[in-house]
Amino acid sequence: MTTATPIPAPPDPLGGERYRLTLPNTASTARIARDFVALLLEREQRGGLVDDARLCVTELVTNAYQHTSSSLVRVHVAVNRKRVTVSVADHDPGAVQALAAQRPGAEQRGGRGLLIVKNLALAWGTTSLDSRLPGHKAVWFTLART
Repeated sequence: MTTATPIPAPPDPLGGERYRLTLPNTASTARIARDFVALLLEREQRGGLVDDARLCVTELVTNAYQHTSSSLVRVHVAVNRKRVTVSVADHDPGAVQALAAQRPGAEQRGGRGLLIVKNLALAWGTTSLDSRLPGHKAVWFTLART
């Protein structure tokens, strides 16, 4: 029997639907998470948010893959009429602070993922999950229809 893992609902949309997906932290996880979020948004008739959501979730899941030793990545999606909030949780509480502190130079190939999320999202942030999952953290973003 599988138990649901609690993931924070940062600025939680009022009402709406909630979905969860737990994946092994592998190179293909970002693609699976991206397709999962896109399918949900299309099903909920939020097609205008799909492209930004796909890009943002890809960045967060890729960061978990590249910069943590977490064996699992948990994706939580909350959708209502106007907003979608996506949270990506992993087992490495310090990694996001280090990533957020980076200021990539013009010559660097990577390191811009959180800047992309920041520029596309209505809001974004990090949440410690220590009270429920010691050593875990989540990075989340909220997108809204304009």
